[in-house]
Amino acid sequence: MRVDAFDFDLPDDRIAIRPASPRDSARLLVVKPGEDLSDTTVNRLPGLLRPGDVLVFNDTKVIPAQLEGVRIRADGATAHVGATLHMRVGPDRWKAFIRGAKKLKPGDRVDFGANGHDLAAEVLSKGDEGEAELRFDRAGGALDAALALVGHVPLPPYIASKRAEDAQDRRDYQTIYAREKGAVAAPTAGLHFTDDLFSALDEAGIRRAFVTLHVGAGTFLPVKAEDTTAHKMHAEIGHVDAQTAAMLNEARANGGRVVAVGTTSLRLLESAASESGLIEPWAGATDIFITPGYRFRAIDVLMTNFHLPRSTLFMLVSAFSGLDTMRAAYAHAIETGYRFYSYGDACLLFPQEAA
Repeated sequence: MRVDAFDFDLPDDRIAIRPASPRDSARLLVVKPGEDLSDTTVNRLPGLLRPGDVLVFNDTKVIPAQLEGVRIRADGATAHVGATLHMRVGPDRWKAFIRGAKKLKPGDRVDFGANGHDLAAEVLSKGDEGEAELRFDRAGGALDAALALVGHVPLPPYIASKRAEDAQDRRDYQTIYAREKGAVAAPTAGLHFTDDLFSALDEAGIRRAFVTLHVGAGTFLPVKAEDTTAHKMHAEIGHVDAQTAAMLNEARANGGRVVAVGTTSLRLLESAASESGLIEPWAGATDIFITPGYRFRAIDVLMTNFHLPRSTLFMLVSAFSGLDTMRAAYAHAIETGYRFYSYGDACLLFPQEAA
């Protein structure tokens, strides 16, 4: 399909710079193909689902993956570069998107030290579109600790262009259930959940399960191709354990629905599903790219935020609920003041087959 089919105009004042407070007070647009749109709030979610449904959350934890550094060569020549880590490929190695990549070549050393702390890396290789593989001077937990001291939370470009990251973002840009370190971006639909909302869901007989997909910075990259068939997705690492897979299969067999909280949970479960729709234990890298015409196998309902024009995520929701339905839903959201993107409001989407 042509990428411009997924374009729309979004006023700048619809982009959320801070999240709603409390988190579950954010607005929620309920989208059921063939039915009228319904405006509500996230804290009403228990009444929109059924006992026996299972919410599936991505428990990845955002790390301070944005680094500022100085390239240092043997002849003393220096240059400033920026790095956004996006996928860990070894205990001491990360793939990163580099700002100022033309200043780097394999073998270069980059000093990322800051705040009185040291951290350095060697450039092992360079790839397309400003990507490089970095090998740091420490590994495992020692590297994680160093990143926490010198790195910054990599806020999405549409927020970072308006203000700097601050201490509040280290709290706001993390789900309350985050536990598996490795994400460069938050699974933002999950940012709306609170302990009070979890308690209400428990009382309503709605269960929850957790999977892990480490969201990469590639999620922010624009689609430059004119046709979706020419776009290449960046891979992300994740896993679904055997216990979770069994729980979800049992829930569906008993008439419950699998409700993906966020496009990351959806993409991971679809990667783990067999052709028959059985969710299997799974681990690895996924670059699944979902566009209209895709047959969903593992997901019955999707909760997600409002996405960028021409983005792979708007393509995904259009595949799930229908392009015409989603264009109408987004037009309604813009007209009625919904807040967009990572810190914005949410929508609860039902599949177009239900129309």
